Amino acid sequence: MTQVMPGCEAWSANGSGDGNDVGVLVLHGFTGNPVSMRPVAEAMAAAGHAVEMPRLPGHGTTWQECNKTTWRDWAREAVAAYETLRARTRAQVVVGLSMGGTMALHLAETRGDDLAGVVAINPSIHSTDPRLKALPVLKHLVPGLKGIGNDIALPGGDEKPYPKIPLKALASFLQLQAMVREHLAAVTIPTLVFTSRNDHVVEPTNGALVMEGISATDAEQVWLERSYHVATLDYDAPDLIERSLAFIKRVTSP
Repeated sequence: MTQVMPGCEAWSANGSGDGNDVGVLVLHGFTGNPVSMRPVAEAMAAAGHAVEMPRLPGHGTTWQECNKTTWRDWAREAVAAYETLRARTRAQVVVGLSMGGTMALHLAETRGDDLAGVVAINPSIHSTDPRLKALPVLKHLVPGLKGIGNDIALPGGDEKPYPKIPLKALASFLQLQAMVREHLAAVTIPTLVFTSRNDHVVEPTNGALVMEGISATDAEQVWLERSYHVATLDYDAPDLIERSLAFIKRVTSP
């Protein structure tokens, strides 16, 4: 097994242990790792919530290893972490960034009867990049292209991303995108969507597509004016975390 980069490990917290715990599943993005979501996870734990932040297969190691994984591997890990939370908490919410937000919506579509709410931060459910049309052929010719990490306005921000995009894994992610996009109407639980106004990785129109597609009546989109894609490590992170905590408290109240 390839060694995990320092700081990119999975992370968890037990919660307040008062028998009335709320569990928060925290999911990172494609070619990223738990570093990007660590401030969110730690803030949730500081609020007394139980937290599971898995390192999705193929992430936090090498981009070549990521190329050997698919969205099913990532989903399997996310569900396993969720089940761990569900076994020891009263109510659960999932919070995800980028592909993690896509995966969070997938869980809301498939496990909506169990979840209390979903927070999607710059979720990716479509792209208009014309290069993607060549991906079915390109993925067999070239293993990777230049990476997309560290889209952060705040100086010094570093999510420890991969230097390259693994194209076979990207092709699998596009399958997940299409599936989530097709079944958005199945999302009926309370939903909070954060959208960075200046995102150079995921087009901001993704937020509107989510809001238009879901069936949830309790749904809100919040614009992040000062942050780029990795908003959890950017200028708006404190407000994003505060709003997420308030949302979680509201939707999990007994």
